[in-house]
This record gives sequence, C-alpha cells and structure tokens, in this order.
Amino acid sequence: MKFGTTKEVLLKGIQVVQNAINPKSSLPILSNILIDSSGDKVVITATDLDIGITVALPIKPSIMGSITIPAKKFFDITKELPDGDLTISVKKNNLVNIESQNCVFKIMGLPKDEFPQIPEFKDRDSISIQQKKLKEMINMTSFAVSHDETRYVLNGILFTIKPSHIRMVATDGRRLTLIEHKAQFPKTQERKFIVPTKAISELNRILKDENDVKISFGENQVSFDMGDSKMVSRLIEGEFPNYEQVIPKESKEKVRMTRQAFLSGMKRIALFTNPDSLAVKIELGRDKMVLSKNSPYLGEAHEEIGVEYKGKEMAIGFNPDYIIDVLKNIDQEMVNFEMADPEKPGVIRIGDEYIYVVLPMQLT
Repeated sequence: MKFGTTKEVLLKGIQVVQNAINPKSSLPILSNILIDSSGDKVVITATDLDIGITVALPIKPSIMGSITIPAKKFFDITKELPDGDLTISVKKNNLVNIESQNCVFKIMGLPKDEFPQIPEFKDRDSISIQQKKLKEMINMTSFAVSHDETRYVLNGILFTIKPSHIRMVATDGRRLTLIEHKAQFPKTQERKFIVPTKAISELNRILKDENDVKISFGENQVSFDMGDSKMVSRLIEGEFPNYEQVIPKESKEKVRMTRQAFLSGMKRIALFTNPDSLAVKIELGRDKMVLSKNSPYLGEAHEEIGVEYKGKEMAIGFNPDYIIDVLKNIDQEMVNFEMADPEKPGVIRIGDEYIYVVLPMQLT
C-alpha cells in the first residue's frame, strides 16, 4: 500500500474517527485505526465495537492496500509533521513508513484481518433528513440524557419515526425534553429506537450545516451516513418509559419574558447554590418575577425580572442548571414558562414542535 496526501487532510480525517477508540480496550487491534487505500481515496476507520466511524479522504493515485496503525501514536506523529505533502507506505512485516519533507517515521502496524468489520446497511431501510436540522434536534435534547448507568434505557435519545414526522426525546427522570420535526417518510420506515449518548455526542461532532444525512436501520444498529463520513452505532435495548403521560396539558398560568434576561438572572443566582442546597426560589407576582437564593455560611442573592404575568402569586423552587441548560439551547427571543402550581412541573413550549418539562424542587 502506498498513497500521498497532505498533513491537513490526514489530520482532519484522524480527528473525525479517533473518538470512537476506547483506550482501555483489552483487544490490541481496537487501539488501532484501519487505513484502506484504493484509487483516489483512502478510508479511515475506528471502532470500539459499540460505535464505528469511517471517513473517506481524497488522495493522490495510490497503490491499493490496507493496514491498521496505533491510533494515538499515528495522531501524535501526524500532528507534529511539517505542513504540506506526505507519503504513507507499507513495507514487509507491516512496517509503516510516514515521510514528509526531511522527516521519516517508521511504525509497526497490524494486518487488517482481525479488525472488526463495520456492518453494511440496505438502502431500502433508510430515511434522509438535513444535517443541520438533526444537529439542532440533538442540541435541544441531548443535555437531558441520564448518566445514571442503573437506568440504562435513559442513557440515550429515543428516536421515533412516523410517516409525518421524526421525534426525539430525552429524560433523566427529573426533566424531559421533546422535539419534533414535520417531514414525509415512507410508512414502511416507521421505527422506534434508542441511540446511546456516546454515539449522539460523536454524531453531533461530525454533522455539518449543509447536505443531508441518511439514517439506515439494521437489526440492533443504526447508521448515519453524511457522505464522506459515516457513523454506525449499537442501539440500547429495552423499553423507553411512557413519557407522554408525564407531559402536562398546556397551562393558562404563563410567565412571558425575554430569554436572555431569564438566562442571565439564573446564572447569577446559581452562583449561591451548592450540592447540599440547589434550589433557586422563583416568586411570582403581577408582571414581576423575583429570583433568590439564601445559602447558610455563604450569603444571599436576589434579582427582579420584568415579565408579563397575570396569574396568582406563588413561590416555586427549581434546580437552576436545568433552567440554564434549556435556555442556552433555544434561540427564541421571548419564552413562555408555564408554572401552574409549586408542586407541579414547569414547562417551556415552542409551538407544537418543542416541549421541555422540569420538576420543581422543595424550598427549604
């Protein structure tokens, strides 16, 4: 195998795939990345057996072949090479030569034989959606994914595909976020599956702001194909909770305010929280909302925000991080926050496409 490319192209390709590698794997081959060279492109692949990522890079006409190279060392070498052209070739006994200007590195590789094969998917079992839209949907849901490994079905995002829409839902049991995108899909592609959080994180990193992504379905796997790059992930097996029953009906008690004022206020008041005392108090009165926090041995903070509100007076507690997370990821200038009762969840809705539900906290 032999091919030529540039440092910039190769480095970008390694950066796309390298997060798929688990450095603690007991299988030496999984610490390597696979390089397949043919014609005018080289395909780089990495996997930890749960997710696999491939990227195709343009190269100068090559001698076909394949090799696996230790990923971290290959990345470190490539990063330190001088800018410009480089050549990679494989000699006898899987010795890999990396040459650039006056630099020559020789590194031992392993043959392709033991490297796990990334599964192929049938075109007929797939749908397409804009990459930018999928990225937006991930950003508006992924922050609510649970990291509690004892509730493994919540360690990912639930995708539901219907003929009229695609919906994504995430929850950690204390908050829930749902986003829906109206689109036309074949009835034969109705699906419901849970994509684990690591795959979601990597997918979000790879997605671009242009072109479509093709989502293909396998037995217990899903593929996201962006053209030059592709990610395949195992799915989480199990039954996602019936989330629809915990979404409150729309409340008449709404606080309308600017998103930025609410976000900035919450960030400031959150400075006085600590692990033993998280709840920030929200007090509502006519066209007025007061945020406050009193922490023993630390002090107190208090801020009034001008709002539109005609409902009853009340005081309700929330974890400020759960409010900040959603406000950072929506782009509406004005938001409606539904708070019907101190014992009931708060809700933010954006049209009929987005719902965020957050449980209140007891005020001490």
